[in-house]
Amino acid sequence: MANTNNVTELIIIGLFQDPEVQRVCFVIFLLVYLATVVGNGLIVLTVNVSKSLHSPMYFFLSYLSLVEITYSSTVVPKFITDLLAKIKTISLEGCVAQIFFFHFFGVTEIFLLTVMAYDRYVAICKPLHYTTIMSRSVCRLLVAGSWIGGFFHSMVQIIITLQLSFCGPNVIDHYFCDLHPLFKLACTDTSVEGVIVLANSGLFSIFSFLLLVSSYIVILFNLRNHSAEGRRKALSTCASHIMVVLLFFGPAIFLYMRPPSTFTEDKLVAVFYTVVTPMLNPIIYTLRNAEVKNAMRKLWGKKVNSAMG
Repeated sequence: MANTNNVTELIIIGLFQDPEVQRVCFVIFLLVYLATVVGNGLIVLTVNVSKSLHSPMYFFLSYLSLVEITYSSTVVPKFITDLLAKIKTISLEGCVAQIFFFHFFGVTEIFLLTVMAYDRYVAICKPLHYTTIMSRSVCRLLVAGSWIGGFFHSMVQIIITLQLSFCGPNVIDHYFCDLHPLFKLACTDTSVEGVIVLANSGLFSIFSFLLLVSSYIVILFNLRNHSAEGRRKALSTCASHIMVVLLFFGPAIFLYMRPPSTFTEDKLVAVFYTVVTPMLNPIIYTLRNAEVKNAMRKLWGKKVNSAMG
């Protein structure tokens, strides 16, 4: 942070100003966060313990759930505790760290969703070669590539941020640290940085989204050649994936594909993809997937029986 001048600490405005509303939000968002950690944690544990969930689809699902926990944890715990604080502050270094991890896990999730779409494409369009193409070593490489891609994306964001000078004011109009609200506090013109962020986050999000939508269109087109039972099963799985993709990309494209602003709607949209979506993903995948539900019943049935025995 060599370029910073006077600012070492930032004051966060938060989501709502009314103390009563903040206390209600504290309870709601705490429950949502606990549901996120428990729900995604159950998926990670069930996939790793259950012998029936060793296919690549569940291997990727367990990593997606792990990313959901870490992604949500970069923002939500601080956000929840801030709801009870009169003055919400964060150090400049802490702010930069939050931006780094938020974008790191967020983009890792985008890559994982793309990998999962590729997995479904191979399973449905090239079923005879599926086990050869999606071998365990290939699956590990795809997951590692997702993490590396997220890391490099995030490094670009942080390198941009570290070039800026902050000499006051120090009030950030958001409930967590993100690039656009932080840029507004910089002493220098940030139009070039804004364009880089638009390309690095906005265009990346929309190209990834179009790639995913295209892949699912190809998959659905190829399902015509399958039996009625095969179509039903594949459609159920793909519907879960498409729902998660829409929930994740919709808000991200809305926020990053246009000039920065501080509308209240922006904060509410951000709440959706930082707090709500990570909780919904395990629900969407488990409710629509009989194999995961059965594996969970077996796993927790054994636990209950051993505890009672």
